[in-house]
Parts: sequence; C-alpha cells; structure tokens
Amino acid sequence: MFSYLQAFDRNVGWVTEAEQQRLRVKRVAIAGLGGVGGAHVLTLTRLGVGQFNLADFDHFEIHNFNRQVGANVHSVGRAKVDVMAEMATAINPELDIRKFTDGVYAGNLESFLDGVDLYVDGLDFFVIEERRRIFALCAQRGIPAITAAPLGMGAALLVFLPGRMSFEEYFRMGTASESEKAARFLAGLSPSMLQMGYLVDPSRVDLAARKGPSTPMACDLCAGIAGTEALKILLGRGGVIAAPWGVHFDAYKNRLKRTWRPAGNAHPMQRALIALTKRRYASALSGESVSADAGPGAAAAASAAESDRGPGTPGSGASVVERILDVARWAPSGDNSQPWRFEVCSDSHVVVHAFDTRQHCVYDLEGKASQLSVGALLETMRIASSVHGRTLRTVRRHDSPDEFPLVDVWFDDTPTQAIDPLHASILERSVQRKPLSTRPLDGKAKARLEQSVGPGFTVIWFEGWRQRLRMAWLAARSAKIRLTIPEAYAVHREIIEWDARYSEDRVPDQALGADPLSLRSMRWAMASWGRVSMMNRYFGGTFAPRLMLDLLPGLRCAAHFAIVADIAPEGIDGQLAAGAAVQRFWLTATSLGLQLQPQYTPLVFADYVRKGTAFTSVAAATRRAGIVTGMLSRLLGSGAQRTVFLGRVGSGSAATARSVRLPLERLRWTGPASNSGQIASSDAKA
Repeated sequence: MFSYLQAFDRNVGWVTEAEQQRLRVKRVAIAGLGGVGGAHVLTLTRLGVGQFNLADFDHFEIHNFNRQVGANVHSVGRAKVDVMAEMATAINPELDIRKFTDGVYAGNLESFLDGVDLYVDGLDFFVIEERRRIFALCAQRGIPAITAAPLGMGAALLVFLPGRMSFEEYFRMGTASESEKAARFLAGLSPSMLQMGYLVDPSRVDLAARKGPSTPMACDLCAGIAGTEALKILLGRGGVIAAPWGVHFDAYKNRLKRTWRPAGNAHPMQRALIALTKRRYASALSGESVSADAGPGAAAAASAAESDRGPGTPGSGASVVERILDVARWAPSGDNSQPWRFEVCSDSHVVVHAFDTRQHCVYDLEGKASQLSVGALLETMRIASSVHGRTLRTVRRHDSPDEFPLVDVWFDDTPTQAIDPLHASILERSVQRKPLSTRPLDGKAKARLEQSVGPGFTVIWFEGWRQRLRMAWLAARSAKIRLTIPEAYAVHREIIEWDARYSEDRVPDQALGADPLSLRSMRWAMASWGRVSMMNRYFGGTFAPRLMLDLLPGLRCAAHFAIVADIAPEGIDGQLAAGAAVQRFWLTATSLGLQLQPQYTPLVFADYVRKGTAFTSVAAATRRAGIVTGMLSRLLGSGAQRTVFLGRVGSGSAATARSVRLPLERLRWTGPASNSGQIASSDAKA
C-alpha cells in the first residue's frame, strides 16, 4: 500500500515535514520530456512534488537511449508524455498529472500554465519562439521559470523570477533573424563557454538530421541544479540565482563559474560573444539542428564544432558496406589528403580508386606516402569489417597505372569472425603535436606494439635521453629542409586551414602544435615565398618552429620508434603492406592510451638522396638531405633503407584540434565505372 509520508520520508531533514507536505500540493509545468525534461520529471517526483503539467508531442526512439530516462527497448515508439507519466506515477501513484500530448503552442499555453507554481524548461534549443511565448506568459502571470542547459558534461542554469529581469530583457531576441536568435540564445545560455575545448569528434554533429553529441551526465546535472532551485522557489527559502546572474558547472573541467550580465545580451562581452558565435558557427545556427527532445544544451554541444558529415553520410538504413566505409575513412593520410575514392559495386564488393600526390607534393616521392596511406585504409577496412561478421579479401588490379591503382575489396560473410579489438581505436586515433610524458614504456606495452606490426616487420626503439636527443636532432635537421625550400612551401600553403580547429580535407592551424604568436607569424610569412625567405634569412625564421615542433617534442616523449621491413618493400604492394603495419601499430598505441606523433620526412629526403633524384632548387637543402641520410644510417645501420615509418610515442592529452574527414558521400567515386579500364587524373579527386 502506497504511503506518501513513507515514500518521501528520507527527504525530511533537508526539508521539514511541513515543507514536504507543501511540495505535495505544488504544481510544476514541464515542456519537453527528453534528456533534460524527463530527468526533471523524475527528480521533482522523488522530491515529493505532487502535481504536474507535462507537454511533449514526440515518441521515444533508439537514439534517445544514451541520455533519456524514459528511453528503453520497451518504450520505443511510445509517446514520451505517456511513458514519463507512467514512470512518475510508479513512484507516486497519487500524482495529479495533466498531459499535453500535442506539445505546447500558442493555442494551449494558457491552459498549460493554469494553476502552475513553477515552469521548468525542457524544450529543444531551436524551439525559440514557443519558448519566448512561455516565458513571457510566465512573467505576465507571475510564475517563476527555470531553464537548465546540458553543455558537454556540465550544466548551465538561468532562473527568471517575477518582477526581475525577464527572458526577453536578458536574451534580447527582438525581431532578429532565426540564426541571430539562435546565436543570442546560445551566448546567453553559456556566457562562460566552459564546455568548449573537449568535443573530440565533430563528425558526430549532424545538423541536417537534427542530432548532436550529448551525455547523460549533463542531463542529470541539469536535473540536480534545477531541482534544487525549484525546491527553494517552491518553499520560499534559500538564495535563488536569478537572471542576470547565472551559474555554469562543468564536471569534465571541474570548474564552477558564476556569470553576471547586468544588461543581458546587450552587455559588451555578450555582444562580442554573439558576433564570434555567428562567425564561427554560421552554418550550424542557420540549420534545423539536433533532436527536438534534446533540450537547450544539445544544440550548444552541436555548435561546438563544424560538422564534416554531409547529407549522404550513412544513417540507420545504411548498408553494411556503407557502415564499414564510414568508419574506414578515418584512416590516416599525409596532410589529410585522403587519396582514395570508393566505388560501391554491391553489398559485398567495393573498388577502391586510389591516387597519389607525387605531381605536386615533395613528400610523396614515387607516390610512396600515398600508397602507405592506402595500405592503412585497407587495414582499417579489414578491422571495421570484423564488427559486422565480415572478412576482407583484396586484389590490386595490376593493369591499373601506378599513379591511380585500383583495389578490389570483397567482404565475405563469416559469422564466426571475432571482432578485432582495435576497432574501438579507429575513431579515437588522432595526432597532437605537444610534448608528451617522458615516462618510459613498460615491457608489456612495448611487447604489444612490437607484435602489432605482424610478420615481416620489426620495431626498433630509441629510448633514454641521449637516443631521444639524436632522434630529435634528426627531426630538426629534416625540418630545416622543409622550411627552407619553395617546393615544400607550395605544399604547406595549400594544406593548412587557418583559424580552424577542425578541417575536412586539410590540416587546421590549431593542430600544428605552435603557440598563437607563432601561428600569427607563420600565417603572415606564408602569404608569399618572398616573406618566408626574408624571415629565414634575416629573422632566424626556422628556429622557433623547429624548437617548438621538433626539438622539444622530440625530447619530451617516452620513446622514438622505427618500423623496419625485413625485406625492403618493392612497388605498390610493398607499400600497402607497410601501411597496414603502421596502422596496426598506431591503433595499438591508441588502445594503450598513448599518443603517436609521426616523423616521416627524414625518410623521404633520404630516399631522394639514395635515388639521386633532385627535389629542390636550393643547393643547401640538397646538402642537408645528405646529412640527414648519414644520420639515418648511423641510427639504423643496415635497416635504414628498409625503414618504412618513424615516430615518437608517449602519454599525453588527447588532441583538441584535428583533421577530420570528408563525409562518405564526397568520397564516392564519380568517374567512369571501374570495368572501363580508363581512369582520368581529373576524376581521381572528384
């Protein structure tokens, strides 16, 4: 037999028995019953609130599972308002719940707020006009209103009390455009922007599909802080943080920020933040974004970076092959060149149209760097296939030209296929250029890395201060070459995306590892080769970048490594095998919590010297390449000419800026069908 007094007796102590009875007769209105709104319902029900007006027109779907308390296998397809009412009455069967199954709109706002003591906002970020109407009517009727935004792994709170600053006075929406209103709402919700900086995968933002990354922790934090303010408001005790004051707690950063914007969005700091928001997230703010039940903070999380997913990215109805390719496209490639396109012939057959950048990239001698990347792609496809019970068969078409090789890939059903544990590291793998921990690798980690490359390859380690110094100096010598030749300048000018944290097809400047001052200097210099030459000649232009990007990181790491082939790789097939070994090593390092920083250019310049191939018009650079070749020989002995990859590893923070990838739709082959036997260079990067 249910007893209200027994059910909520454990609240007493923090509230009095009389206050508990007062909560029993309070009515709270909640619009939006998704990740935040649903948590509000259950939190306030357990607090002992006895009456609710609940509004939502949506139904639960499987993509709600990660954060919405009402989402489970039994509620899929059911109305959220019905499910949440059932869950609440299962806690307190005496609840008085009025359900608004059509959501909230101009025609039912009056009845939605009838008899209400408090309104708690759970509406989607982009439902701005309806939100404005609700808050305006709350102000007119003297009803306190709360909005709590889930932001990353934290929550921001704003409370609007009768007679104090109103929603409109704070956000200053006026007659602004929809995108302008979205920018103002985002800036007003999160003046401190504590959530910025740790969105690790912007590709998960899909504005066209109205979804973005979210966390259950943020939703629960919203319910906790909003529930506490609700208690104070409903019982009339305790200090309420009312607009223009707000509070933002970020659990990931362990930071609490109290914000104050006395003029709301008219405050100078807010005007600057709004302008920055519009400039940086223009495409995000102008679209229909994130799920309609996600709450106000979901769009803020979605806006934290531009999406690299286009309208053709596989969704829930994608074929198995499309799902495999959507993961495999995250394979590494030099300068984020992504030298491949996919021709999907069937659900078990794909032709990979590869190409190389030898014609315009000094680092891609004979296409080897691109072929290495294609080998990494094929290995990534193999690993990703294991998740779907498929095994991979690949055959390179030997009649295709070296510059544009074709690889047939078949995906065979293998129900007993074990999932490759490295699949979990494919999306996590990234590059950051900052110094790493010098803590030595333990024996188990080294053994796993050595085994990862498979038969035909060996890992050679360079550990200890002296060996790390020798490898760091090798990298710095090589950097002197690439920073002083026009052939490399032409590459760098094209592949760097300035003022960017993420880039679909280039390298964002914020991922280079340089400090802001150095980046500004670099950007100015790279406007022309003349400026670069002047900086190098008169201002020691290579010293700072070599120190910051090569010497210091080369010393500050756990170890340098070389992946050496037992037999020197011959032709494309040898490079494809080497690329597979490199990718398995890299993914294994990621699975061990290590960061890997490639150091490939010394191998390229040494290869030019050994082959007697001219790569620059700068005679001094050619001489330096000879020095680099000698250093490699002393470090690696007879293995120097068989080395396929160099790099360094160590523990360190994850990359906060990175190259992302083109969406799968833009990676589809658009040239002639592969059976034509003709591949035009103009189609290779279509």
